[in-house]
Amino acid sequence: MATAELLREAMGAAPRKALGDPVGGLVLAILSQNTNDRNRDLAFRRLRGRFRSWEEVAEASPREVEEAISVAGLFKVKASRILSCLKSLKSHEGRVSLDHLRALSMEQAQDELLGFPGVGVKTARCVLLFEFGLPAFPVDTHVLRVCKRLGWLPPGASADKAHELLQGEIPPDLVYSLHLHLIQVGRLYCRPRSPRCEKCPVRPRCAAFKRAQILPSEVPGET
Repeated sequence: MATAELLREAMGAAPRKALGDPVGGLVLAILSQNTNDRNRDLAFRRLRGRFRSWEEVAEASPREVEEAISVAGLFKVKASRILSCLKSLKSHEGRVSLDHLRALSMEQAQDELLGFPGVGVKTARCVLLFEFGLPAFPVDTHVLRVCKRLGWLPPGASADKAHELLQGEIPPDLVYSLHLHLIQVGRLYCRPRSPRCEKCPVRPRCAAFKRAQILPSEVPGET
């Protein structure tokens, strides 16, 4: 895939981000919802600093978890989701662990994760990709925007549709690096407004740029 090669040449190898802790990966993914990476990571560190294990978190009161993750925003909702996930695992598996997912297919593992409250396709795939090393392609707001402009998705495609379409198109060996590189493109260059097209490494492959589909007010150098 030519775009993946351009990104690798411009940005280097994608860093490995696994925690080596699938339950921690699930909690981290829940904390990431509707907040930035800094607040997500701070909330995660505070949660891990306050409790010695995920089993201990599962036994905590909602207020204790809320206090630990308050910096992440929507902390009451997120605390409820985290506790529901941990308690469900404890009830069904006898311990707070996601190790049983290793015996399932990627599709089965995704379906199981989707059964937890507040876990959507993006969250489930982040866990499968980063913690289990499976070629599950998550689509966040950056990836969705960039893929639409590249011409990989219809302009009106929803995140759910994007997950369906991109999963079948991206070679498994490129899923990890392409996911992280596209996020970086979205943050650094392909912004919602005033994209920095002149510096974007995938400009030669960008259908929106070639067809001048970016609004005049968004084209660099114009106001």
